[in-house]
Amino acid sequence: MAAPAPVRQTSPLPPPTTAAAAPPAADAATPAAPNGKPDIPVNLLADEMSFDRENRVVSAFGNVEITYGDRTLLADKITYSQDTDIVQASGNITILEPSGETLFADQITITGDLKDGLVRNIGVILADRSRLAANGAKRSGAVVTELRQGVYSPCNLCADDPDAPPLWQIKAVRVIHDKRSKTIEYRDAWLEVYGYPVLYTPYFIHPDPSVRRKAGFLAPGFGGSSDLGFVTRLPYFYPFDDTSDVTAIPAFSESEGFQLTLDYRKRFKEGKLDTQVSGINDSEGDFRGHIFTEGLWDINKTWRAGFDVNRATDDTYLRRFGFDSPPVLESRVFAEGFRGRNYLAVNAYSFQDQRADADSIDSPLVLPLVEFSHVGEPDRFGGNVNVDASLLVVSRDESGNDTRRLSVRPSWNRRFSDSIGNLVSFSTGLWADAYHVNNVSRANNTDFTGVTGRIYPYASLDWRFPLISQLGKASQTLEPIVNVVASPNGGNPAKIPNEDSQEFEFDDTNLFDVNRFGGIDRVEGGTRVNYGLKWGLFSPSGRGLSVLVGQTYRFHVDDTFAKGSGLEDDLSDIVASARINPSQYLDLGYRTQIAKDGFSARRHQVQLNAGVPLLRGTASYVFFEEPDNSEFSGREELALSLSSQVTRNWRVNFHGVRDMAANEMRSLVSDLVYENECVVISTRFSRTFFQDRDLQPTDAFTINLLLKTLGQISF
Repeated sequence: MAAPAPVRQTSPLPPPTTAAAAPPAADAATPAAPNGKPDIPVNLLADEMSFDRENRVVSAFGNVEITYGDRTLLADKITYSQDTDIVQASGNITILEPSGETLFADQITITGDLKDGLVRNIGVILADRSRLAANGAKRSGAVVTELRQGVYSPCNLCADDPDAPPLWQIKAVRVIHDKRSKTIEYRDAWLEVYGYPVLYTPYFIHPDPSVRRKAGFLAPGFGGSSDLGFVTRLPYFYPFDDTSDVTAIPAFSESEGFQLTLDYRKRFKEGKLDTQVSGINDSEGDFRGHIFTEGLWDINKTWRAGFDVNRATDDTYLRRFGFDSPPVLESRVFAEGFRGRNYLAVNAYSFQDQRADADSIDSPLVLPLVEFSHVGEPDRFGGNVNVDASLLVVSRDESGNDTRRLSVRPSWNRRFSDSIGNLVSFSTGLWADAYHVNNVSRANNTDFTGVTGRIYPYASLDWRFPLISQLGKASQTLEPIVNVVASPNGGNPAKIPNEDSQEFEFDDTNLFDVNRFGGIDRVEGGTRVNYGLKWGLFSPSGRGLSVLVGQTYRFHVDDTFAKGSGLEDDLSDIVASARINPSQYLDLGYRTQIAKDGFSARRHQVQLNAGVPLLRGTASYVFFEEPDNSEFSGREELALSLSSQVTRNWRVNFHGVRDMAANEMRSLVSDLVYENECVVISTRFSRTFFQDRDLQPTDAFTINLLLKTLGQISF
């Protein structure tokens, strides 16, 4: 008969007491609170245990486990003295901390609560899996661990050669991990790369993994370009409290001198505020700078308000110093409310046009723009009444081209369907727009000032008949669409200015719209028929092929549309779109506008995403024929991006933009990146080819070194 398996023994660990008060071993199950410490039970589990009554020492052997609260010690052997409250452990020691850290050691002498002690050959795995190791350490209150001849690294060791040095590590004479201040501090430290020392510092400190935000200098940045020369930055981060902080970024460039940028963030219970400001006295002694600030507040369940202010001292500052720079800076203050089926918004806008050919006197001030929308409940006829209304005031100080507009646009809408699949939508409405304007330019070279307006009724009937059939596991769809819109001819007298409908694009997305203009100031008049055909072939996952082709026929020519728009004649150009998306490795989209006479292309738009991680590409091609009487020029541009995940750690990226019409490059960017669990090393070469006032074609080269857990250094 086989011998019975040994039974592991468990017992409360006896508390320390004086010799006169020492309880017998049989009474050790209910320890008193030792030395004023909390009365927390200490449990001991081991294969074997013994108690030396004379010396008052507990010994445990084999898979020893001591638990004190939420802290656990594992070892091969321990001895515990009741008189001194000292635990001595040896062999495969592990201490599991409630913070998620794990401590390893060969030998340890520690207090009974596992908080204070001396450790030999210590290793620590921190909460983010980075590591500390040392020949010896002193542990105080489970809060401060001071290591002698310590090493820190977040890098994994080589599986084939664990004794080889990691990619990078910090070696120091003393390393102090303070959980109270949540820092790791180094004295006489070297940064080593593959075991070779590359940088010495007498003192260095960084937050431990538990820290989300802490005041201090961030990693410095170094870079350069052919325009600014050598550039260095030294950011400083300061959190005011748990809800707000600021980052100050002083920078120095070889050609322009000192610059300061401040990023401020604040979070409220019901809102937020983000602000970025910068400034510099440039080489010519002129102050240049910018402000971007955004705020949003939820006032109550119905209302919220906010602002978004974007301003620069001049048109080229943002681009020259590397800030985000759209062609037109828009500033907005707003309040909006949502209740039931109603929406109301009050806005104010101003603009700063940064384009070289912009005329500053045409930049408008919009104060206010009030918009209201109501979607009615279904009525007894099965339809619903919608009402859209707006009030607009536009002012221009220099030219005096001012507009005040009140617009009310009610409509009634109804949808029908029958048993054989016909889908019919009917809509009718009346648009009433009233204007008071100053200095509106007209074709007869006389400006108009006064009151004008229009009444624009319309009716629209839309018919669709979607068909579907199965081709094996795939689904084929075919949907003819006919849309008829009836409205008065004209509707756009010369006395009405065009503030919000200056440009539109006739394409498949607005083929069946009642009014293809995006704003209110222009309407599409006359009776017309819009017709098209949709076809698709889809797999069960929803991927596949789809095509839409359509055209418009007008019973009366609308001279609102410029020549080349595709809608200037009774029969419009043909618009079409297609998408091929058979798998995650290919997504091709195409949109076009084809002239009805001669079938020449007036617009091509191609978007391609294809490839696998080893080689993936994105291509975008755009061609627009220049419309007559338009302030926007034609365009032909090709943008190409290639990326390759060459290996698990190496990747390469390339991006280029070429102006095909001018036969010139616009920009080139190439990146080479190495990344593993503890470091990101990236190099970037970029070149811009455009010239705009003080902006010249520029070459730039940077090397970014990100030591994970420590920060980023840019060269």
